[in-house]
Amino acid sequence: MTETEGERKPARVVVADDQTVVREGIVMLLGLLPGVEVVGSAGDGEEAVRLVGELAPDVVLMDLRMPRCDGVEATRRIRAEYPGTQVVVLTTYADDESLFPALRAGARGYLTKDAGGDEIVRAVESVLSGEAGLSPSVQRRLLERLSEPEPAPATAEAPDGLTARETEVLVLIAEGLSNQEIARTLHVSTATVKTHINNLFAKTGLKDRAQAVRYAYGKGLVRPPAE
Repeated sequence: MTETEGERKPARVVVADDQTVVREGIVMLLGLLPGVEVVGSAGDGEEAVRLVGELAPDVVLMDLRMPRCDGVEATRRIRAEYPGTQVVVLTTYADDESLFPALRAGARGYLTKDAGGDEIVRAVESVLSGEAGLSPSVQRRLLERLSEPEPAPATAEAPDGLTARETEVLVLIAEGLSNQEIARTLHVSTATVKTHINNLFAKTGLKDRAQAVRYAYGKGLVRPPAE
């Protein structure tokens, strides 16, 4: 071991998770491992941003689904306001609706909560050395996403204030897919699909899937099959 390696200071870490038992468990686990010093813990994203401003940690281990300010928004604010602090997501969820917004917000690492202590430490060390700290399952999902064909451009502008994802769900409904099939197609949970459907029904005033099919054809979002 070189002198530089021997004198390397432990990474200063803030843990953010709204579940007290989980948060305290992570803090306790990290306290037993070399190379990491937990300097603070937060119960929501708002508190995490405040602690980063006060403590200037090297890394935040960030849960995603928290009150007041969720992990994605907290990550975005931390990376904008305190670029010297890296963010590693540590969450239960690895679906696309959680993964990609977090990475777009600036997270450099992404782990699920079944990660062991050694894996967490490796992720922290990776992001501090300028690399990505991703779990194997997340790396596989990113590779799968990159290998997927690009979606065809929309044939019409999304009506009634629908988001791109809501429009995508509407088109799949019109193509006859069930909620479970839509979830598999979009790599999200069925609960997420139901949320999108509720939102698009509320925006368009639709009552059921039959009306949704007629609406999608009427707006030119889906073309009738060729004779």
